[in-house]
Amino acid sequence: LALASDHANPAFAPEPFSPDYQRSLYESMRNLAVQSFQLLGQRLRTLPEVVQEESRRVQALEPRVLDRFRSVQDLKVTALRTRVHGDYHLGQVLYTGSDFVIIDFEGEPARSISERRIKRSPLADVAGMLRSFHYAAYGALMSRMSGGVEKPEDFSTMELWAGRWYGTVAAAFLKAYLDVAAQAPFLPKGREELMALLEAYQLEKAVYEMAYELNNRPDWLRIPVQGILRMLGDSQ
Repeated sequence: LALASDHANPAFAPEPFSPDYQRSLYESMRNLAVQSFQLLGQRLRTLPEVVQEESRRVQALEPRVLDRFRSVQDLKVTALRTRVHGDYHLGQVLYTGSDFVIIDFEGEPARSISERRIKRSPLADVAGMLRSFHYAAYGALMSRMSGGVEKPEDFSTMELWAGRWYGTVAAAFLKAYLDVAAQAPFLPKGREELMALLEAYQLEKAVYEMAYELNNRPDWLRIPVQGILRMLGDSQ
């Protein structure tokens, strides 16, 4: 709401989605997916055994990921675009004891400055926070497992509770966000349109995380992989 409030400043004034923008958004998502899945194929045999089976299932879902991204190009979007945080997650939110302060508005470090200034749907930030909740739950679970706090045979039970925590917190956050921003012009008017955009941004974030973990923390690859499987209804 704050970032969309300055209509006099061209750098912040909200703008409509256009066919050209939607086409470029799809191309960006598609390029990310192609590169990330190519990297997954190259690294698959080097991954920890526990991650390989799920990674192969995700690898087989590449056509469905691309189809989901392609649907963004054809979606009739009634919402406006504005400047967004660009790298919104739990690490960017500080609790003061009575309120929350959001920090680090520089955007995603891997993007160029010109890319960070592009106006986007704030739902991209919402998607980033939802993915962050997923990381909080599963990161804690994996730390407990690797630290010997939990027995390997208890993983399935613990994973069930982690999933329930994530679902509950994500639902509470999303409801509160939509309640406060309900009348804002940057939100789609229809629920179907809103969910289509939000799901596409979440999937984009998970695909980005997959490439990041492949390059930096292969042991954590299971988190975005589980996220992709869950989003596409292929989790077991």
